[in-house]
Amino acid sequence: MILRPFWFAAASAAVLLSACATTAPPSAEAPITAPAPAPKPQAQVGTFGFDVAGMDTSAAAGDDFFRYAVGKWVDRTEIPADRSSLTSFAIISETAATRTRAIIEEAARANAPAGSDARKIGDYFASFMDEARIEALGAAPLKPELDAIAAIRGRTDLSRALGASVRADTDALNATNFYTERPLGVWIAEDLDDTSIYRPYLMQGGLGMPDREYYLADTPRFVELRGKYVAHIVAMLRLAGYSDPEARAKRVMALETAIARTHVPVDQSADVAKSNTVWTRAELPTKAPGIDWDAFLDAAGMADQPRFGAWQASAISGMAKLVGGQPIQAWQDYLAFHTVERGAPYLSKAFVDEHFAFNGQALSGAPQQRERWKRGVDFTSNALGEAVGKLYVERHFSPQAKAEAQEMAENVLKAFGQRIDRLEWMTPKTKARAKAKLANFRVYVGYPDRWRDYSGLSIVPGDAYGNWSRGVLFEYRRNLAKLGKPVDRTEWFMTPQTVNALFAPSQNSIIFPAAILEPTFFDPNADAAVNYGAIGGVMGHEVSHGFDDTGALFDEEGNLKNWWEPEDMARFKAEARKLADQYSAYEPLPGVRMNGEQVLGENIADVAGLAAAYDAYRLSLKGAAPQTIDGFTADQRFFLGWAQNYRSKFREPTLRRMVVTGVHSPGPWRALTVRNLDAWYPAFDVKPGQKLYLSPDDRVKVW
Repeated sequence: MILRPFWFAAASAAVLLSACATTAPPSAEAPITAPAPAPKPQAQVGTFGFDVAGMDTSAAAGDDFFRYAVGKWVDRTEIPADRSSLTSFAIISETAATRTRAIIEEAARANAPAGSDARKIGDYFASFMDEARIEALGAAPLKPELDAIAAIRGRTDLSRALGASVRADTDALNATNFYTERPLGVWIAEDLDDTSIYRPYLMQGGLGMPDREYYLADTPRFVELRGKYVAHIVAMLRLAGYSDPEARAKRVMALETAIARTHVPVDQSADVAKSNTVWTRAELPTKAPGIDWDAFLDAAGMADQPRFGAWQASAISGMAKLVGGQPIQAWQDYLAFHTVERGAPYLSKAFVDEHFAFNGQALSGAPQQRERWKRGVDFTSNALGEAVGKLYVERHFSPQAKAEAQEMAENVLKAFGQRIDRLEWMTPKTKARAKAKLANFRVYVGYPDRWRDYSGLSIVPGDAYGNWSRGVLFEYRRNLAKLGKPVDRTEWFMTPQTVNALFAPSQNSIIFPAAILEPTFFDPNADAAVNYGAIGGVMGHEVSHGFDDTGALFDEEGNLKNWWEPEDMARFKAEARKLADQYSAYEPLPGVRMNGEQVLGENIADVAGLAAAYDAYRLSLKGAAPQTIDGFTADQRFFLGWAQNYRSKFREPTLRRMVVTGVHSPGPWRALTVRNLDAWYPAFDVKPGQKLYLSPDDRVKVW
């Protein structure tokens, strides 16, 4: 079955409407006439926390649940000109950004003591907003780095330059970020075989476009983008003052194409067991010949490290071979372009505009650059995230919200444990290990208990480019400092003002920053059914990551150890295969299908997490009967809360990029997770013959 989106062009919206669709939500539960509980303060969205006006009940839930739940919102919502998509995450992020702007601008006006976090926040933002100063500097901030690249004379110099370029900009497990634009990345995290110590992992990198397919696929869209990319390289090098930029751009593109051929695809990069390759320091020259590893590691600050992870081993070897074999001139052109490209957002208007023309317009389809203050807020938060976050939670995260979210998380964990107990197909031995892992989970809500120290970060007024450069170097050195020290199991991998959540497999921790605990995901004054369907589903998703196709490989201490009995793993993989096939049948764009294996881990977490959240909502009632509110039963409100999480619209280039490179299904297809929960069918009177109907045997039940 192929399900295509209705929200791309208005003319297609009627395609998925059903002639027999109801005009009011069906009721699977008889209304309860008992007196309503004492009124709570008004929810921020609708009367009970859900945007009823955004529904399109002319669609049948069983034919197009996304349309039914949020269709009128899609119809009336325009993607802002400065965005390539619009999602619930993005809308809440705008609120967080506005709040953060007020914090940052206040810091900029306050003239706080020199060296204080407030002074650094203010100076960083003010320096970026000082356009006259940035314009006057032009390309001058690039000169020291470009001069160093021009001075490269041989492979040792080149290896040293590559090592010096390494930054902490990858994270394979916590952020599913598998590669960097820099030639090689380093991710410093728990050793997968012994999570009491840290290990540096080498990661593939080197591409200026999002994925190897952009270089190698023969589709008209990718061929067109390659032409635009070469023109972009020419323009950037010309702005930086280079002679003969056309010839240089051809060399850069040829080198990047060769790098792309070495890259490991996204679905294979997500295979943790395969990626857990260990190379000793002594093995590097034979495993990856071509790089002068002494020079590389010395420049990268890792000369004394005895042991490395090679996450995409073949790509690292392939990059090393290119370092040893490609002309020095090609590497100099390549490094020069990427230095300019990385720094462009912090340089004069000509650089900013050209950077956006390719990365924003050509790659993502956004017609307009984001306002400068929004970029300034993002960049300041990136550099001084927890310093900003500390002020954010003081102003915008109530003890009530923290307590209620923590209670919800506890109910989700309890519900997940009960689901483990009820599994009929799992052997007692594997069940016991699963329960042991669940008991060892750590739940972090809102903000970290210990704030990060930024005393070592130098922020210089009037030096926007330098502040950014020192900021990323500071973060890299902060990560380097972990090596040789005990693992900090309380570390946060997101700032409080980030609208997201994560599961850290090696720590068995789940993190819910303050900024995601906002409507439509969470409102302490909203109906519990909606909250459990929305943020409860996210909580269940993160818990379930501990037991998905990747999490199932990590034991209760976070070590990479398969704790499953073989017959249980075989059953799990068979059920997971059904889910991969289910998503591979979806066709977000004509001729562009999803890769069910690539998005499998996130979809397993959605299915299991939503099921656990449903049980957690029932637990939260403590035996009380669920209420019908405004004609919607509790089950309907729960599933609508989930769908509202993922209301979204995309420009075509961005949707294509998500499908090609992403490990998450785009929002409209995440909403369809409901097809796998039995309770969804009676809630919306979904019958055989409808487009989304799955027979009970075809519904995926992984936990």
